[in-house]
Amino acid sequence: MAKIFKATHVGKVRQNNEDSLIVIEPETFVVADGMGGASAGEVASQMLVEVVKNFLSETPAPWDENILAKAIHLANEKILNLARQNEEYNGMGTTATILSLDGTQAYFAHVGDSRLYLLRNKVLKQMTEDHSYVETLVRRGELTEEEARIHPMKNVLIQAVGVIPEIFVDMSNFTTAKGDLFLLCTDGLTNMVDDATIAEILQTASEPADALIEAALQAGGKDNVTVIVAGVD
Repeated sequence: MAKIFKATHVGKVRQNNEDSLIVIEPETFVVADGMGGASAGEVASQMLVEVVKNFLSETPAPWDENILAKAIHLANEKILNLARQNEEYNGMGTTATILSLDGTQAYFAHVGDSRLYLLRNKVLKQMTEDHSYVETLVRRGELTEEEARIHPMKNVLIQAVGVIPEIFVDMSNFTTAKGDLFLLCTDGLTNMVDDATIAEILQTASEPADALIEAALQAGGKDNVTVIVAGVD
C-alpha cells in the first residue's frame, strides 16, 4: 500500500462540517456526508464512521463487500433509533462510502452521493453510482452529465443511511493492479471540480488530498469537502 492522504474542510459557505472520515487498519477507508437540521448531519456522519469502525473491529478481516454492507445496515438501524429517541435529530441521515483492500482485491459498499473513484493507467473511473434524483434522470437519458451538474435538484438524494428502515446498499469487488489510485470523496468536491481536473490533480500533486480540497475552495467551496486518497504499490 502506498501512502494515504486524507483531508476535510468546512468550505467557504457552511458553518459546520457535517462530513466525517476514518481510516481503519487494515487498509479500509470510509467517508460520510451528513444531512439534517442544526448539528444533526454531523451527528449522523460521525455515528456512521464509529459504528463501521466498531463493527469491523469485532469482525475478522478480510472485510468483503457483504461485511461492509452489514456495517452500513447496522449504522442505518442505530442512526434511525437515535433520531426516534431525540426530536432534534429527526430527519438526519448520511451518505456512506467504504473501500477495503486485501491483497489484490478491493471491496466496496456505498449509499448516497459520495463517491469512490479508481485512477488506473491515467484513466479516472467512477466506481459508485450516485443515489440522487438527477443521476436517475441521467441514467434514463433525460439529462446529460453537464446538465446534472447545474440542476437545481442535484443535491436531492433518493437514498441515505439513517432515514428509512430499509435501504439498498450498492456493493461490489474487483481486482486491483499495481499503480492503482483510489479516491473517496464527498460531493463537496465533485460538485465543484470536474472529473478531468480531479484526474490531473491525482496524477501531479505531491499532496493530492490537500490539492483537491484547494481546487474545491477555489471553485467556490459551497459545501464541506472531504477526500481520502490511497494507492497500490
